[in-house]
Formats: sequence, C-alpha cells, structure tokens
Amino acid sequence: MRSGGRGRVLPWGMATLSERLPENAPGRYYVDATCIDCDQCRAIAPEIFARNEASGLSVVAKQPLSAEELALAEEALTSCATASIGNDGA
Repeated sequence: MRSGGRGRVLPWGMATLSERLPENAPGRYYVDATCIDCDQCRAIAPEIFARNEASGLSVVAKQPLSAEELALAEEALTSCATASIGNDGA
C-alpha cells in the first residue's frame, strides 16, 4: 500500500512524481509514464485530461479549479486502472 494525497492510503498505489510526464499542465495533478491510454480519465473529466498525440498517453491538460473539477479529477485518479494519475498535494 502507498500513501495518497491528503493522508489517504491507496491499496493500489499512486502515480510516481519522478515519472510525471512533461506534457502535463503545471500543478498538483499529473499523469505519469505508466499510463496505458485507456481513455478512462478523459471520459470522466474531459475538461481536465487530454490525449497527447505525440506520446499517445493521457495528460493533465488543465488543472482543476472549481469544486466540481476537483471532484472529477479525484474520481479519475481513483478510477485509474494503472494508478497513473497523481496528486502531489502542492
């Protein structure tokens, strides 16, 4: 088990900051290199996540700002089958 943001313990782990994709928008949410481009995050939060055509992987295109966007980003994070979405808490 690995510790997630805000003191959560995630049984499946979480993305690794050292593997954060450089194409992510600056901010606390990110996608790391373990992404398999399943499209789940983009289906849940299309305003936040996008497909990077060059890498073929999902990235955070825009950091969430509103309470609704934050909730969608967290839902995508917890729904990610490969635990490739991270929240560094910054």
